[in-house]
Amino acid sequence: MIDYNKIPSPCYVLDESAFRRNLELIKSVKDRAEVEIILAFKAFAMWSVFPIVREYIPYSTASSLAEARLAYEEMGSPAHTYGPAYTDREFPEIVKCSSHITFNSLSQFERFYPQTQFYNVSCGLRINPEFSDVETDLYNPCAPGSRLGVVAGLLGDQLPEGVEGLHFHTLCESSSYDLEKTLTVVEEKFGKYFNQIKWLNMGGGHLMTREGYDIEHLISLLQNFKVRHPHLQLILEPGSAFAWRTGVLVSSVVDVVENKGIKTAMLDVSFSCHMPDCLEMPYKPAIVGATDVAEGKPAYRMGGNSCLSGDYYGSWSFDKELQIGDRIVFEDMIHYTMVKTTMFNGVSHPSIGMWTTNNEFKLIREFGYEDYKNRMS
Repeated sequence: MIDYNKIPSPCYVLDESAFRRNLELIKSVKDRAEVEIILAFKAFAMWSVFPIVREYIPYSTASSLAEARLAYEEMGSPAHTYGPAYTDREFPEIVKCSSHITFNSLSQFERFYPQTQFYNVSCGLRINPEFSDVETDLYNPCAPGSRLGVVAGLLGDQLPEGVEGLHFHTLCESSSYDLEKTLTVVEEKFGKYFNQIKWLNMGGGHLMTREGYDIEHLISLLQNFKVRHPHLQLILEPGSAFAWRTGVLVSSVVDVVENKGIKTAMLDVSFSCHMPDCLEMPYKPAIVGATDVAEGKPAYRMGGNSCLSGDYYGSWSFDKELQIGDRIVFEDMIHYTMVKTTMFNGVSHPSIGMWTTNNEFKLIREFGYEDYKNRMS
């Protein structure tokens, strides 16, 4: 049990025990289904705990040169790299840090494939099956007119020489049944190419560590697919599943203001800077010890500490009136949080720490003025 009073505010805190439970489950799926499951840095790139990750999972996926270097240097293995658009300046170094490179378009493949022939890199194309159950357009890679992936109509009967794999990504915190529906469409539209490739990357969004996820259905689905296509190496690259419900963002009340009957607890963190998905998705995070607004209980909107007018969210009810110094602990704030933070306004960036299996807090990183200054010119 994390003792939040022993943690400096503000701070992201990874729960090592919860993290290891997720890793154990992911490894069990990998082993039982005989597939490759790799960590997507776009959701979780806390490299100080990569030694823990490597106890269970050896590989990772990158979406940029920086992530590819992080895989090569800190994960200790070359990346499975996919980028929407590679540049002449960065691609030579991306090749050196990658084992697999997926291209977003035929033109990108034609332009950069020759450079990969000097290295032991397996190349693939991202395909767009034009099907997805994702309801939020911001996160739907198959929305009409999407810039991501090659649609079936642009491919002939033969893949370009040098293409060894296909990669699709249609899910977002989805179930195995969503994957099943996608696979039906992918096989229908692209199955004729399967005898021309060595691997099929099923992308991310497989939230297998969420409570209620049907693990047995996922394993059966993957095993049956392998029976139909035994020569294909199957790759899944979830991000959220690794860090799902493995940690919190600890914050504190620094003021309480009231306007038009609305009480706002002003915090030492920002939704805009430190919890952007709350505003983008949007979604309402859980707060330890709080509930949705309940009659008879004091209710507060949570206010961020940037000057953006919309830097707030709420409301929640608490058992008693909030006081300056009270801790506000946002749950499930490890995936798609630290990787998306900004230093807008120069607001203090939360520290990063871990609650260890020894029931102790370990401070990993603090941020200060120099971190903000060095991002400027």
